[in-house]
Amino acid sequence: MKFGPVPLSGAEGAMLAHSIALPKGRLRKGKLLSRDDVAALRSLGLSEVIVARLEPGDLPEDEAAARIAAALVPDPEAAGLKLGEASTGRVNLHAAAPGVLEVDAARINALNAIHPMITVATLPEWQRVAPRTMAATVKIISYAVPQDAVEAACEAGRDALRLHLPVVSDAALIQTVVDQRSVEKGEKALRTRLARLGVALADSRACGHEIKALTAALRTVRAEVIFILTGSATSDSHDIAPEAVRQAGGEVTHFGMPVDPGNLLFYGTLGTRPVIGLPGCARSPALNGADWVMERILCGVDVSPADIAAMGVGGLLMEIPTRPSPRDG
Repeated sequence: MKFGPVPLSGAEGAMLAHSIALPKGRLRKGKLLSRDDVAALRSLGLSEVIVARLEPGDLPEDEAAARIAAALVPDPEAAGLKLGEASTGRVNLHAAAPGVLEVDAARINALNAIHPMITVATLPEWQRVAPRTMAATVKIISYAVPQDAVEAACEAGRDALRLHLPVVSDAALIQTVVDQRSVEKGEKALRTRLARLGVALADSRACGHEIKALTAALRTVRAEVIFILTGSATSDSHDIAPEAVRQAGGEVTHFGMPVDPGNLLFYGTLGTRPVIGLPGCARSPALNGADWVMERILCGVDVSPADIAAMGVGGLLMEIPTRPSPRDG
């Protein structure tokens, strides 16, 4: 693409680089200048104008953006994403439903390294999204880019984005009670979190803060996902809640996470059903590490101990004002 000032005598058919006000209206940037447009510019006393001209092998910005967006999401319906119309070199991609966004960072990084005028920006990987949330945007910075660069970008970023939808419809919450502590706050916070993904809290119950009582409750729950919120913090992988999961016939996969608030989370399975031991901070609606784990699990995304270990960078979240033991004492 050629870019720069040209005499008005050679401006017809070129793209206007910058908007110019006229006595009535304006010529907007990106407009292909017609003979009448050139005459209007001449009437302003101009002798030259800054334009862009495509060269052989160039693709216009809208066509380039549309091709790249289509490569990122070859099957929008299967990926749970909607591709917008290309305009001013941009295509926006929106979530079609609630879920968590999978981003192949290596592919996006490779695409963005192809040509400085070709860019893709996305939400962070595994971000929870609501319907119509913008998940990514493709932007061609210049008015045109070489076709071979667009083809290379399409290949580098192919199938890099998809939305994982919720795979469960209901959940249960078991809270253990110490000193008759109210369970309403924890139930309300979890119900709100589940509702964001269209999951119902179908069973909410309380029991004593002891292994036997919690084991009995676990054995009678029928929901697809089980949450445990203890009245006293779970401070070891053999504390009351993890031990109750084991005695009920389940397995504890991991305890603890490098995310604050949220350190005291644990998770595992009871048969084929996920079990998530929530940290005490889950009583607050504020973001905590448990959100990152439960959102993935609700959407059928496996969470391994290695995944948990990788959450530390970016895992220092906003402090919860009502926290019993704040970071700064």
